Amino acid sequence: MAVSFSDLHTESGLKTLDEFLSGKSFISGDLISKDDVKVFGAVSSKPAAGFPNASSWYESVSAALAPRFPGKALGVKIGSQAAAAAPAPVTEAAKEAADDDDDLDLFGDETEEEKKAAEVREAAVKASSKKKESGKSSVLLDVKPWDDETDMKKLEEAVRSIEMPGLLWGASKLVAVGYGIKKLQIMMTIVDDLVSVDDLIEERLTVEPCNEYIQSCDIVAFNKI
Repeated sequence: MAVSFSDLHTESGLKTLDEFLSGKSFISGDLISKDDVKVFGAVSSKPAAGFPNASSWYESVSAALAPRFPGKALGVKIGSQAAAAAPAPVTEAAKEAADDDDDLDLFGDETEEEKKAAEVREAAVKASSKKKESGKSSVLLDVKPWDDETDMKKLEEAVRSIEMPGLLWGASKLVAVGYGIKKLQIMMTIVDDLVSVDDLIEERLTVEPCNEYIQSCDIVAFNKI
C-alpha cells in the first residue's frame, strides 16, 4: 500500500481507504509492506461492515501480524507516531559464530592430532587392563628309564634339551629304584599360564627323540610359588 490517509479515525478517512482498496487483492502470510503496517496502526479498530474492502484488508493484516505481534498495539504506534524499532541487526560476531557452526563437520576425517590422541587413549586402556604377571609353580618330576642299561647322563641331557617359554630346569639327582635301575628326579620352575606339565610330559618327554631314553614321567610334587 503506497498511499497515506490523513485521518483514519473518521468515516471519511475509512471511506477513502475502502475506495482505495476496492478491486485489490489483499496480503497473505508474511507479505506485508511497511505502508500496510503504518496504515494498520492508524486504524483504531476493525472498520464496520459498511466498509467491506477496508474490513477485509484489516482482517488480513491482523492475521498476518498476529504470530509475531500478539495484540494490535504491539510494535505499532497510532496516528503519526513512528512504528516500533526494527529488530536489532545481526552483529558480525554472531555471523562469524553461525558460519563456524555451518563449517563444523561431525563426520569428517580424523586429523593427525586426533589419531595420535586416540592411540594414546588405546594404549592407556591396554595398560590399565593388562593382566598381572602370571603365577609360577615349582614341580618335582620323576623321569624313569627303560632299564638298567639306559645311559642316565644322556637321559638327563634329553630332558634338559627341552626349551620353551616359561620353563626353567633346576637341580637334579639320581635315585635308586631297585635291580640296578635308577630314576632321575629333577626340579623345574614353570609359569602357570605358559606351561602345562601334562602337555610337557605327553608331547615332549615321552615322544621322539626323548623316548629313546625315557620310559615314563611322574609328578612327585607341585607347589605354587
